[in-house]
Amino acid sequence: MLQNLKFLQSTPQLLQPPTSAAPLPQLHSTCFPILKQFKISRRELTICSNSSLLLLLGSQALESKAKAEESSPNDNQQKEENVATPNPNCSNKVPTKRAFLDIAIDGEPVGRIVIGLYGDDVPVGAARFGSIVSGAAGISYRRKEFVKIMPNYVQHGGLRSYGVDAELAKRSGSNLAVENLREEWEREYEKCPGVKNLAGTVSILVRDPSKPPPKLKLVARKGKLEIAEEEIGTDPNGTEFVISIMDSPELDASALVIGQVLDGMEVVKRIGQVKTVQENTASPYFRVAKLIGDKRAVVAERGFNRPYAKVVINNCGLMD
Repeated sequence: MLQNLKFLQSTPQLLQPPTSAAPLPQLHSTCFPILKQFKISRRELTICSNSSLLLLLGSQALESKAKAEESSPNDNQQKEENVATPNPNCSNKVPTKRAFLDIAIDGEPVGRIVIGLYGDDVPVGAARFGSIVSGAAGISYRRKEFVKIMPNYVQHGGLRSYGVDAELAKRSGSNLAVENLREEWEREYEKCPGVKNLAGTVSILVRDPSKPPPKLKLVARKGKLEIAEEEIGTDPNGTEFVISIMDSPELDASALVIGQVLDGMEVVKRIGQVKTVQENTASPYFRVAKLIGDKRAVVAERGFNRPYAKVVINNCGLMD
């Protein structure tokens, strides 16, 4: 034991820490300040490494963006010019014909609506509306009702594709197909940017506004897989029309603008004030019924926003 104690007393430097050690290189990164104390947790190391990675990715993204801006300044200028300068033919449409609609609410006449038709810009749509208003198509909007009143627009029910209306149209050789109208709508939609259905415009429906967009599906044709659109529900027959009380961008994807109200906008607003059946789409019972495809939900949805009063076109025709 004494020998061991003497050994320990003779070698005290072994128990003391070194007084002069080689200086460690200092890290200038602010992400690792704790490394100076030789202690770092796994969590702190992960956070610091992720921060460094984000900085690296951010610098690379900025460099690529700067290169793209330098390489294509002309493309950006052209895009800005196209957005800033709309097509003058879209905002300066001139009516070529005038049509009138005499309106009655519950049998009481409330006034006349005068509509200017864009015969030069949308010849197919203007000719369709003018032929029905004048009765040249063998059928007319007389005694036909407005079936939907929305906050931004009022919708007329048009003519039926069956029964007496279809029979009269067939005798006169009129075609109630909507294909030509849809082609004209596609041209106008691509040519004219921005909102088409402005306040006071008159449009023919080429699609049901409440109809969901077509679904994309894979179809095998001639040994190849192709993407096709599956339409849900039925399209209108090209005789239903709407009159916008206010700007209605929700109609741009389903209505072809054929004219504007020249006189009688107060009559249109009077129609918009008629009380209607309130929507009940927030009801959980309605949601479940529609989800499972219950026909009662479909029938109930058709009745939403229908006027309680009978809004009818007493008389109509062309003025020029």
